[in-house]
Amino acid sequence: MLTIPLQEAEVQLAALIDEVAAGEEVVITRDDGAKFKIVRVERVQIRPKFGSAQGLVKIAEDFDAPLPGFEDYAL
Repeated sequence: MLTIPLQEAEVQLAALIDEVAAGEEVVITRDDGAKFKIVRVERVQIRPKFGSAQGLVKIAEDFDAPLPGFEDYAL
C-alpha cells in the first residue's frame, strides 16, 4: 500500500491512477490527518431484462386505422 501526502498526490495524480489500475492500493493523507483511498471502479455491464417493460406500453385500438387527411397517399 502506497501512502502519499495530498500535496504530492496533486502533482502525481496521473501516475497514482496508473498505480491503482495496476492493482496497487493508494492512500492520500491530508494535513488534518484525514485519509482517502483511491479505488478502481469496475464497469458494470447493464443488460436489459426481457419483459421488464411489460404493462408500460399501451397501443391504441385504432393504431392500424388510416390517418385522416392521408387518403390520397393510401395504396
